[in-house]
Amino acid sequence: MKKNYSLITIRNAVKVYLNGHDSLRSVAKRFNISKTTLNRWVAKYKEHGLKAFLETCTNYSLEFKMDVINYMYDTGASIEETTAKFNVSSSGVVNNWLKLYETQGIDALIIRNKRERLSMVKKKQEQNDKTTDKSLQAENERLRMENAYLKKLHALIREKEKLQNKKKHK
Repeated sequence: MKKNYSLITIRNAVKVYLNGHDSLRSVAKRFNISKTTLNRWVAKYKEHGLKAFLETCTNYSLEFKMDVINYMYDTGASIEETTAKFNVSSSGVVNNWLKLYETQGIDALIIRNKRERLSMVKKKQEQNDKTTDKSLQAENERLRMENAYLKKLHALIREKEKLQNKKKHK
């Protein structure tokens, strides 16, 4: 769960760290935050100043998403660096864009409206359908093998009975 920190807390933690008197660990401990969070705040502050913590845009355009992805490819920047550079709300968002782009292409980054998004129920149902299909195929294969085995077994039993009948007649 994401914690909401006040702008004053963020500013004070970043300023104390940037003054250079305390380590990242000690500042994080003092403000009761993780080192990763403090490091992320410092990077955003260095890039954008305090305004990085004021703006929260959650509807990013396709062009913006592609700028972010192209920046990563062109410069070799990490997800964290790119998140700070473009002032995206979290590194997880950038990571999702990158995965979508690499697996499904540019069309996956386009979300025209909320109605086009799959609900969690539909996603789970699609996953269940895929696993159901695989399990049904596996069961069909197992039943085919079982049928073939039983046919051979019955053929061997009949063959054995024929041999025993021939011995009895002699």
